[in-house]
Amino acid sequence: QAQLAESGGGTVQAGESLRLHCAASGSIFSINSMGWHRQAPGKKRELVAVITSGGYTIYADSVKGRFTISRDNARSTVDLQMNSLKPEDTATYFCKADGQVITNGKDKFQTVWGQGTLVTVSS
Repeated sequence: QAQLAESGGGTVQAGESLRLHCAASGSIFSINSMGWHRQAPGKKRELVAVITSGGYTIYADSVKGRFTISRDNARSTVDLQMNSLKPEDTATYFCKADGQVITNGKDKFQTVWGQGTLVTVSS
């Protein structure tokens, strides 16, 4: 079974930093893109940042210049360094990976999501 385990969420004051970490394990390989999405209460889930296996990155406009995504392909991990946090960054952050997932002996390209980690930024 393919799994993503997130860590690093918490409660901080505006202007402070947090670093989120996500590790893929189980029956997932040849991971193409890994990234972070977030969902605030009452709002739709939105892309925060994504990074491909080749290192190409995409950021939401709202986090450009403040957040940095990085990845270790060998360890199948992805980190999100979040600086200058704002109250509007408060959300549950979900790790996402797109790769080959083995199910019942067959592999298929799929998207896997983590359980989410809560980030709260107080003003």
